[in-house]
Amino acid sequence: MRTYVGLQRLQSTYNVAIIFVGDIYCITQFTHVLIILAQRKYANNAAEQKERYNVPDFNWANTFYPDMVPKVFIHTSLPQAFYSVAHMGSWYTGAMHIFFSGIGGTAIGPLALIAKQAGFTVSGSDKQDSQYITYLKNHGITDISIGQTGENIANIHSKQPIDWYVYSSAVLIENPNAPELVFCRDNNIHMSKRDELLNEIITVKNLKLVAVAGTHGKTTTTAMVIWLCKQIGLPTSYSVGAKISFGDMGTYNPESKYFVYECDEFDRNFLAFEPHISLITGVSWDHHEIFPTREDYQQAFVEFISQSKHTVLWQEDATYLGLDNGESVGQDHLHIESSDAPIIDEIAIMGRYNRLDAWLAIQTVQRLSNASLERLKQAMDTFPGLQRRMEQIVPNLYSDYAHTPEKIRGAMSAALEQAERNNQRLVVVYEPLTNRRQHYMYAQYTDCFSGSSHVYWLPSYLAREDPGQAILTPAELITHLSDPGIAEPAELDEQLKKAIQKHLDQGAMVVCMAGGGGGSLDEWLHSNFVTK
Repeated sequence: MRTYVGLQRLQSTYNVAIIFVGDIYCITQFTHVLIILAQRKYANNAAEQKERYNVPDFNWANTFYPDMVPKVFIHTSLPQAFYSVAHMGSWYTGAMHIFFSGIGGTAIGPLALIAKQAGFTVSGSDKQDSQYITYLKNHGITDISIGQTGENIANIHSKQPIDWYVYSSAVLIENPNAPELVFCRDNNIHMSKRDELLNEIITVKNLKLVAVAGTHGKTTTTAMVIWLCKQIGLPTSYSVGAKISFGDMGTYNPESKYFVYECDEFDRNFLAFEPHISLITGVSWDHHEIFPTREDYQQAFVEFISQSKHTVLWQEDATYLGLDNGESVGQDHLHIESSDAPIIDEIAIMGRYNRLDAWLAIQTVQRLSNASLERLKQAMDTFPGLQRRMEQIVPNLYSDYAHTPEKIRGAMSAALEQAERNNQRLVVVYEPLTNRRQHYMYAQYTDCFSGSSHVYWLPSYLAREDPGQAILTPAELITHLSDPGIAEPAELDEQLKKAIQKHLDQGAMVVCMAGGGGGSLDEWLHSNFVTK
């Protein structure tokens, strides 16, 4: 066990020892004062100690630790050390050690950066190396093990005991008895998904949550909100699931009032939050392994919106969720926008879907600030984009994160506008994300790639698969296009590399769409086309 003890004089009368003890922070008496300061989530534990020792309330602790729930008690005959727990660390000295499992993920990685900037000791692990891992190491998080074994986490724990283990949803889904989980259970290390830790940071730092949710466009729209806040000088902390050119993927700003967060519905994570304002980019049934029916998915969004103080969303989505009748959720906190507003297409961003996301971002930031719509629109016109959203790899070769029919149509709208402006043919390389998704959405591909001259269709990127489902091949999925003749099966190999290079040499625009991580089409592109 580890204990941090410091001496401090409170008011002018009492000398006390401050002991920060894992989940409970207490100050034991030197003379006749006992003060228990509990994080909000542990306030009940402090109350139990009060009852156990029959201690009356004494309410001035908030003066000294405003981020804590004040639990200050007076007693005259307590022992100097009245209890202990197994896990000891210190939030306020920066000594708490947080281990992030799946740290290379686009949700866990930014949170690890935020924790690092907030003063925590941060380490982590991932199944495979990736560009994100390199990014994190370059930003000061160097203690990362590749391979999620019991031996690796034990080695990190031996150097500095781990206080809190944060895991991605995938870890628990894939193997509830994964070696890291077993190690943490055996060593009584506090474990949670990312939402619990983020809620803790938001609460302790007294931030208001700006949550960007929706089936598609979350990352782009989150980046747009962050960009606008920066342009108008509104201090903001944030987490976004892709690299941006105007900041880190995750940032904690001690001057911020708001925390902007890409709030994912996977594993119902977004239901852990109560946003000050939420922004819904669009709703279309997804994550079928979590939401077995369309109604389950819709109800989760209705619940999320009901937990938000304010919500900005499109009329189409309000209707889809049954919110425009004023019955399911009160109308007073809904800010419903029309996608037909002429001003939307005046925004100088390529792609209709991107302009729609931009308008929601503008509406949201206006409600957080006193900035005018015109000022926000002008700032949005200069939005620089982000990684894997029409990201240029080399001239005329682009990578995009599109991996569902809605996302593909969004990417195609931007690509076709650009190709038409430059008088180019458009060629697409597509790598579907997960086989399980394909079983639910193959019939929706139809006209997704309309306008492209050719499509190279790769095998699905596999992750968290259902072993009982047959693998749908590229040849099978292509048959569901309105015009199957524009597509052909392909592999990530030398033949595809030569085909892409030939199209580039002929002046075509080549857009590669993939949602996978390590080993995906996106990484293959960087490996094969970017000069070292």
